[in-house]
Formats: sequence, structure tokens, C-alpha cells
Amino acid sequence: MTAFTLSDLEKRIVERTLATAEKSYTRSLIDKGVAHCAKKMGEESFETAIAAVQEDKGRFVSEAADLVYHLLVLLKARDVTLAEVEAELEKRTVQSGHDEKASRAKP
Repeated sequence: MTAFTLSDLEKRIVERTLATAEKSYTRSLIDKGVAHCAKKMGEESFETAIAAVQEDKGRFVSEAADLVYHLLVLLKARDVTLAEVEAELEKRTVQSGHDEKASRAKP
């Protein structure tokens, strides 16, 4: 069995944006705009957190999958690629998480 990757999911999301909203849930999300996509991702984030604490592993995995999907849809809605996020994560691996967080500009 071939491993399914986040890159595979990103490609599928791009493909689904080419369909009509009637045929593609992904397209319908994108058509509703960034704010709607962000709201959906927020809802999924909350559901994932609740499942982590209150549900069994299977439910948690399912909610985590929903969250990852909605994050990638939001990235697409903002024209940000997974590669850009991966590049940012790679930059952060050169130091500890505590040091990286401390180095960020404070408002």
C-alpha cells in the first residue's frame, strides 16, 4: 500500500477546486471565502481538542483528519502552499522551540 501524504491531499484539494461547488465540497468552501474557511478550521480545531480529551482514539484521529483537511483548504484559499509552511517549519528546526518563540517580534 502506498502511503498517502499531506502533499497528496494538497493536490486533491487543488483538483477539487476545479469542479463546481455543486459537485465539490472543497470548491464550495473556497467559494465562500477565506473568512468562512477560517471559521470551519476553527470549528474543526475545537472538535479535535475536545476529542483528544473526551473521545476514543478513533474519534480523535477522525477529527484530526478533518482539521488537517480544513487547514489545507484554508491555505489554498489564501494561496499558500504546503511547501511554504514546510519551509517555515524547517527554518524553526535550527533552534529549540523555546528559543524560536522568544526570538519572534513582540507586538
